[in-house]
Amino acid sequence: MKILVVGATGGTGQAIVRTAQEEGHNVVALVRSRQKAAELAGAVLVDGDARDEAAHFAALEGCDAVISALGTGIGPIKEITLLSQSTAALIAAMKRRGVPRLVCITGMGAGDSKGHGGFVYDRLIQPILLRKVYEDKDRQEAVIRASGLDWVILRPAVLNDKQEPQAVRALTDLSGFHGGSISRRSVARFAVAQLTEDRWLRKAPVISA
Repeated sequence: MKILVVGATGGTGQAIVRTAQEEGHNVVALVRSRQKAAELAGAVLVDGDARDEAAHFAALEGCDAVISALGTGIGPIKEITLLSQSTAALIAAMKRRGVPRLVCITGMGAGDSKGHGGFVYDRLIQPILLRKVYEDKDRQEAVIRASGLDWVILRPAVLNDKQEPQAVRALTDLSGFHGGSISRRSVARFAVAQLTEDRWLRKAPVISA
């Protein structure tokens, strides 16, 4: 497949690009800065702002699917709209191009996974440091759910940089789940698999090792 990766210069995005290439996919990456794209060898780079529908439209030419790993910095005070605005622009461009599938990575604590990150995460980290981020992740997920696309939302547990293979648990029933972690590499493998698998189609599992 030919896929567009949004958020490709972040840690998880870089892992997605490498994993997709290893599995034989051709990768296009929408980037704001080519200096930050040094690790994306072999990907076709398209310059543009993720909030710009025209940039997405250009990057999507000939693509079959999209993986979004777009992230944003911690902003406990300032309002954050990057994730929801960019996703709305992406979806509009996908519809114009006729690209049907979107795999989007948000995070544990979004939507109905809130309150399942463990005591410290639920009582301190998310409400104090990540409140504005997760308010926008919730808006982002709502935009995706209303899109009519073939979407999969992935909500990773706390990310780490372990390189060894990990078995991935994907859960929509979070009874008894209270936190966890997962490597970016494992998230990448699971995300790339969703390009062709339908088990989690139009669902939003939490994924953890």
